Amino acid sequence: MSETLFALAVIFTQLSLLAFGGGNTVLPEMQRQVVDVHHWMSAADFGALFALARAAPGPNMMVVPLIGWHVAGWSGMLVASLAKFIPSSLLTLFVLHLWQRFKDHPWRRHVQAGLLPVTIGLVAASALLLVQATATSWLLFVIALLVALFDVFTRVHPLWLLAAGALAGLLLGSG
Repeated sequence: MSETLFALAVIFTQLSLLAFGGGNTVLPEMQRQVVDVHHWMSAADFGALFALARAAPGPNMMVVPLIGWHVAGWSGMLVASLAKFIPSSLLTLFVLHLWQRFKDHPWRRHVQAGLLPVTIGLVAASALLLVQATATSWLLFVIALLVALFDVFTRVHPLWLLAAGALAGLLLGSG
């Protein structure tokens, strides 16, 4: 059990420090680690945990405690949560201090401009990974695409979109 907790701590500490643009940017690597490398769950289970975390109120990285719980119960939930949230919070505080210290320097604008496409690419990779893991037929892919488009172009609450997508999958015989 201690080896598993150590592995959770290492994985989520690394992910914490790599999460540029928010936690969703590291979902592909999170999924790769827990599904492909450590075989703690299937890709479908990962997708289901992510959907559950997304539906719950709170931060979008609620999937981390759920993964920890799935892997090692209460202790896994605690280790994964602390490893994911503490390092990035400390790094953010440090970078914020530097950011404010150099507020009048022109390089800040260039750094921001450079990080924007990186963040967009990482979020797009996360979305693609989740669709590949859960859309097991062309019909489910179309439903996922429509729900994503509604999410981007409307102000409909994600819970309603999730419910509509699930209902469409059930009614059309793909669930």
